[in-house]
Amino acid sequence: MATNYSLGGRTVLITGPARGIGEGLALAVAKRGARLALVGLEPERMETLAERIRGEYGVDVVVAEADVRDRPALDRAVAETVSALGGIDVAVANAGVETAGSLAEIAPEEFQRVIDINLTGVFSTSQAVLPHVVERRGHLLPIASVAAVSHAPTMGPYAASKAAVEALANVLRQELAGTGTTVGCGYFSFLDTDLVRNAFDRPVAVAMRDQLPGPVAKVYPLEGAIDALIKGIETRSRIVAYPGWVKPLIASHGVAQPLIERLIGRRGADAIRSAEAGS
Repeated sequence: MATNYSLGGRTVLITGPARGIGEGLALAVAKRGARLALVGLEPERMETLAERIRGEYGVDVVVAEADVRDRPALDRAVAETVSALGGIDVAVANAGVETAGSLAEIAPEEFQRVIDINLTGVFSTSQAVLPHVVERRGHLLPIASVAAVSHAPTMGPYAASKAAVEALANVLRQELAGTGTTVGCGYFSFLDTDLVRNAFDRPVAVAMRDQLPGPVAKVYPLEGAIDALIKGIETRSRIVAYPGWVKPLIASHGVAQPLIERLIGRRGADAIRSAEAGS
């Protein structure tokens, strides 16, 4: 695949751009001269981000309020982007939510919410943008997680959704072979974002994290993930991973899950049950 996919003059659509990875990536691609479509919730934050980008980098920005669970709203956002900016070269399906709790205790509606946003939202985003990205022989990048390959307790809905996102990316990559369109997948550990901070406000999530080995439990700076994403898009990479230990973990799919189970073990399960009982 191409190793010099310059972002200058291209159009990049990002879902979930109001905070965290989406916000950081929007600023980074704008700095490289890309036009942007910001698609998500929190319209005031998106408009503020758009004004900053226009002022600092002088590129065109479309802002479209849409919940990724609302397919007609997504379709309208894509149509508005194509009308205003002429097409879509890169789409980053980033919108996502977290939750924490054992599968025995989590509310069914909470499980469904995570699946609807993290998995069905990625599918809907991908399907909505696909004709336009394929037309431009562009790049599609759904954001999964290290949780796609390493499934820790209390993260059942999140891990299931992210493992399925990885599967969707792998299937799409095969289905688009020969079109000139490439498909990557993003895998990140805990990053310094609102999503991760909110997760660790829950005692059950803290109990789980306390059982993990140091590098796995650490919260990493967002900037490293943004740098990895930019490099991944510019080289049209299959895998975008951060921090450094994540990529070998992906390569060792068959080893990672038994290892995480052994590391956490009975002690971790007992700590999680205790935290859940007290919350």
